[in-house]
Amino acid sequence: MRKTIISLLFALSGAAGIAHADTLAMQDNAPDRYVVVKGDTLWGISGHFLKQPWRWPEIWNMNREQIKNPHWIYPGDVVVLDRSGATPRLKLLKSERAGANGEVKLSPRIRSSDMDNDAVPSIPLTSIQPFLNKPLVVEENELLTAPRVAAGPDDRVVFAVGDKIYAINMPDPKVGDVYQAFRPAQPLFDPKDPDHKRVIGHEVTYLGDVVVEKPGQVVTMRVQTSKEEIGIGARLVKANDAQYLNYSPHAPDHDVHGLVVSAYGSVAEAGPMTTLVVNLGAGDGMDVGTVLATWKAGRPIKKESSNEPDLFTPNERSGSLFIYRVFPHFSYGLLLDSTEPVNVADEVSNP
Repeated sequence: MRKTIISLLFALSGAAGIAHADTLAMQDNAPDRYVVVKGDTLWGISGHFLKQPWRWPEIWNMNREQIKNPHWIYPGDVVVLDRSGATPRLKLLKSERAGANGEVKLSPRIRSSDMDNDAVPSIPLTSIQPFLNKPLVVEENELLTAPRVAAGPDDRVVFAVGDKIYAINMPDPKVGDVYQAFRPAQPLFDPKDPDHKRVIGHEVTYLGDVVVEKPGQVVTMRVQTSKEEIGIGARLVKANDAQYLNYSPHAPDHDVHGLVVSAYGSVAEAGPMTTLVVNLGAGDGMDVGTVLATWKAGRPIKKESSNEPDLFTPNERSGSLFIYRVFPHFSYGLLLDSTEPVNVADEVSNP
């Protein structure tokens, strides 16, 4: 797919369909210009100019349909802050050439380019790539009905690359189909359940890929890749191509409230670029690009007498979460702009 990219003029005004009542706040030390470099993200570039970098679609004046396929910026492009008018404006110039004295000569021009890996993404793709087509959490029902590794050609109970295995409970397998093997780990309980007994999913450990060689009631498969040894009882899910729609960030369409239910790697305190799982899914209005705020719960204030009421410090915002993969009852999000660690059971809501 090819897309013509032209010089863009961005007004600091609310975008149709995603407008906010409050005014976009510029960084106090916003630069007059920024030269895009390899490794930049649109979120990061916007952070040089805006105090709320997730709101960059608004200064692009884009509606909800347009932000599903945002304009692309490439290394070498220059973002210029025009302060000459009553309202600051951003201008994207599509080339730069350094002169003999190191000055940069800017010239707006049209460039037609493939949507390739050189284009600047919304968020760091390297941080989410492992989770785009591999399971981190699976739904409760999916786990119960998943195909499983039932046997090998001998008495071994674990298998590695090149080994033959046999699987059962596979619906309509075809030669060449690739499945991902995983091992269930701890269950995730619905924090909204007062008894904390309703399971909404299971954390899983990805083990490797296996491919169908001979369909049947008992399916003959071959271990294609192996991150860990694949054992008898491992569950299987059909592999899909990694797909990341480069959606622009946007707030939910309505008020939402949820909780962090898991952090990748079972870390006690999650920091920037950590994948978190929240108990909000498609049924709660989540889609790719939804931005949520993470919050630290207030701490109880020590009483000096029994007559004092129970008081807590205010909840404090700790970061922004960019949702990049959505399931019926939960979603994966990448933690960005965090000012302090995020823990399981921390709250998430509208930014």
